[in-house]
Amino acid sequence: MRNHHQFYIGGRWVEALGTARLDVINPATEAVAGSVAIGSIADAEAAVAAARAAFPAFAATSREERLELLARICAAYKKRYDDMARAISEEMGAPLKALAGSAQAGSGLAHFKTALAVLKDFPFEKAQGTTRILREPIGVCALITPWNWPANQMACKIAPALAAGCTMVLKPSELAPFSAIVMAEILHEAGVPAGVFNLVNGDGAGVGNALTTHPEVDMVSFTGSTRAGKQVMKGAADTVKKVALELGGKSANILLDDVDFQKSVRHGVLSLMTNSGQNCNAPSRMLVPESRLDEVEAIAAESLARVVVGDPLDDATTMGPLANRAQFERVQAFIAQGIAEGAKRVAGGPGRPDGMECGYFVRPTVFSRVAPGMAIAREEIFGPVLSILGYKDEADAIRIANDTPYGLSGYVSSSDLARARAVARQLRTGNVHLNGAPVDLGAPFGGYKQSGLGREWGIYGLEEFLEVKAVIGYGGEEPA
Repeated sequence: MRNHHQFYIGGRWVEALGTARLDVINPATEAVAGSVAIGSIADAEAAVAAARAAFPAFAATSREERLELLARICAAYKKRYDDMARAISEEMGAPLKALAGSAQAGSGLAHFKTALAVLKDFPFEKAQGTTRILREPIGVCALITPWNWPANQMACKIAPALAAGCTMVLKPSELAPFSAIVMAEILHEAGVPAGVFNLVNGDGAGVGNALTTHPEVDMVSFTGSTRAGKQVMKGAADTVKKVALELGGKSANILLDDVDFQKSVRHGVLSLMTNSGQNCNAPSRMLVPESRLDEVEAIAAESLARVVVGDPLDDATTMGPLANRAQFERVQAFIAQGIAEGAKRVAGGPGRPDGMECGYFVRPTVFSRVAPGMAIAREEIFGPVLSILGYKDEADAIRIANDTPYGLSGYVSSSDLARARAVARQLRTGNVHLNGAPVDLGAPFGGYKQSGLGREWGIYGLEEFLEVKAVIGYGGEEPA
């Protein structure tokens, strides 16, 4: 049992000021895996005060000092890598070998390494005639992260905030808090100065809102649902603080008529099933020529044979449970709605996989002949449910892909790279992957429309944590 009833504030573990506790449920067994304290407004205020007190000194640190700090964090993370993977698997159900021990834990370390590389040459100052343009740390940052990729989402905020010279308060999802405890221990071991990083567990209505509205918080970086992101923006408005949002998605995966359908359909199906479909950039709408629907349906059904749903601790498992009961019930409701609206069920369906009596396991499900107006084609399901839509021609595919309030990611496959590039330019989305290209941690990650504001990852992520100052009449000499 993991019981954590303290918060990391001012460089040490301190007792929560309130008595509220929350059981953390293992989604594979539905058993209690431990508990955490739920913070109060007073806990949030104490963490913000610590971050504010630490800001002047940390903002004044040199590039070299912050490079050394990030290098120490990478070393400490490597030592705790397995602990991070086990925490993630236990709290949100990612298969330990296939996902938690590779991509999930690995992404956290990768973001720290990326921030270190970006910081080495980042231009904090540049001359513009006799004006000097300075980029300075924005201040105290509230980092609010979700449960689906815990280490990734924490690190892609913490790492650039440290590189920029900011101080911070992290509020992880109360449904997946164990990995944040490990992260705090890593940062403490690496020697992050007291008050620069602070951790308070809690829910959105309590700690999240207290941080969002706090007058001493200069920036909120939030990852989560579009609905919650709107509340963050409203809460931050009264103090006119910067808000960076990475929100929902309903990404289209366009397979043009010249692709190898056997390869591209299989890749699209398996990509959607990664992390049990709980990815904001999941290719959840597969767009294919209407004339190829029968073929695509057969390939999609066959592809699911590669998906092994089971115990996250079993090395053979490729897909674990959904992360929590609320998400399980949400996905079940969408599957039922897809059937009720008349979509063709190619594979899967309601209920748990055969032989599973407990745990938040869902049957990998594929719907076809999906109309663009159906709920399963418009709403972010956040589960292993794929919608296949037919299109008449290339222009129709682009129209369908853009017919969404979201714009986080997109996918285009063609045997003609120039053709794929041309389609990508017409998609209203923050990312487009061509021919199955994997993520690039140095590329900007973020969305158009209701998928968010701002960008994370690489140099673009660092820029989010910086203010821009113009010193006019500075002179033309180069900085020392």
